[in-house]
Amino acid sequence: MQTEKIIDNIITRGKLPIICGGTGFYIQSIVDRIILPNVAPNKNLRKKLEKKTLSQLVLMLKKLDPKRLKNIDVKNKVRLIRAIEIAKSLGSVPKIKRGESKYEILQIGLRLEDRKSKSKIHNRLLTRLKQGMLNEAKKLHKKGLSYKRMRELGLEYKFLADYLEKKINKKDFIEKLEKEIWQYTKRQITWFKRDKRIKWFDPSESKVIEKEIHRLLNN
Repeated sequence: MQTEKIIDNIITRGKLPIICGGTGFYIQSIVDRIILPNVAPNKNLRKKLEKKTLSQLVLMLKKLDPKRLKNIDVKNKVRLIRAIEIAKSLGSVPKIKRGESKYEILQIGLRLEDRKSKSKIHNRLLTRLKQGMLNEAKKLHKKGLSYKRMRELGLEYKFLADYLEKKINKKDFIEKLEKEIWQYTKRQITWFKRDKRIKWFDPSESKVIEKEIHRLLNN
């Protein structure tokens, strides 16, 4: 795994590797050394599936592998397509295999009240708009990124495509995207809360967090 090579390189230099952010599954894949099924991409199948709506993909996966449907992000088209691809190849998406971690790991989660989280999402979105989010999307489109492909990428790009095609105004763009980011945030929080190894702190508890880190390093 490329990530492990980077972590090992940091450790050999006498430094402490810190993995921050990313989706829950990416973090879990490192913490639990998840072994993914070895199924090669099926380009023809992907082309057919990309033409389908989210609801159609959900129904397909439900028929192929209802167990996998229970723990997948049903709004993530890329993951739905990959799950269908694996299920069609293997009969079902195999149970996730975990390897034995070679690291001592401390997982820290920062909890915020919903009100504060929503405020941060709002302010971050406005900052990104000021930094040229819309212009960046326009440039990508001019370079060949179709509006259809933008929508398939989800989240920001889906609403950027709607705005650039004048299907929604700027006010609706901000409101819809902000709501979607919040829904995504809640799904991520739900994912992380399943892992009882994570120690949760308020962001203001920096001293307590430092003590936890020192405790790990001094073991």
